[in-house]
Amino acid sequence: MKGLFNLKSLTLQQINQILSLAFQLKSGFSLSYPDKRIATLFFENSTRTHNSFVMAMLKLGIKFDDINVSQSSVNKGETLYDTVKTLEALGFDAVIIRHSQNEYYKELENVNMPIINAGDGSGSHPTQSLLDLMTIKEEFSKFEGLKCCIVGDIVHSRVAHTNAEIMKRLGMKVYIAGPKDFLDDTAEVIDLDEAIKTCDVIMLLRVQFERNATLNMSKEEYHKKYGLNMDRVNNMKENAIIMHPAPVNRGIEIADDVVECEKSRIFKQMTNGVYVRMAVIKEVLEGNL
Repeated sequence: MKGLFNLKSLTLQQINQILSLAFQLKSGFSLSYPDKRIATLFFENSTRTHNSFVMAMLKLGIKFDDINVSQSSVNKGETLYDTVKTLEALGFDAVIIRHSQNEYYKELENVNMPIINAGDGSGSHPTQSLLDLMTIKEEFSKFEGLKCCIVGDIVHSRVAHTNAEIMKRLGMKVYIAGPKDFLDDTAEVIDLDEAIKTCDVIMLLRVQFERNATLNMSKEEYHKKYGLNMDRVNNMKENAIIMHPAPVNRGIEIADDVVECEKSRIFKQMTNGVYVRMAVIKEVLEGNL
């Protein structure tokens, strides 16, 4: 089984190679794979990740098939393994999967078709972390020595877990902030207002109610204690930036007027996601991952 499952399995050289290629693609470098066929298999709702992969495939000239899970044989009791083996037998060159189960890909070890993980439960979201890294590198031209605070529902977040691991490997200092019930051992805990004054990157996360996250306070109280508003933005370092994997819950973890403020890179992250996913698809199709 080949493909991209998590970033822990990649070397820093491989990470930097993907980022370098993504920057080249953003600058106009062209690649085309008109003879390739890729399937997308999303068991969870998605706007950015799904459509970012779709746009990446369109730019690469790849023919793709969006598998409608609600109309597939999954609803007849077919296992994930049998669904993926079916796509392999039909002649697809790769499959992009999002699933609610952590490390679902471990059930697919006998699959010979490459798999790209588009998010597994609260485990990993490798392409999101890569686009986050691209956005940070584009802003600061480095990783070493930068400070990032991830704020919010850490325990349920595959983005937080993936980002913290790779950021630390790249020499960044990672902190987490939020309600005690939302924190784990992902990184060192810091007071949000201290982080606001000292960190280069403030990364907001939404409360993941779909993963049974419980908010033991009103949304208004959460926003007051742990949300990013313009008062806090004004206390950030001069060159610090705001990031968010989205979807954003305006008025909860982030104020409406902060989403597109001068320091926000939220929509730039989305743009960079297309080029990162193009790079990942290229590396997977060419057998480098």
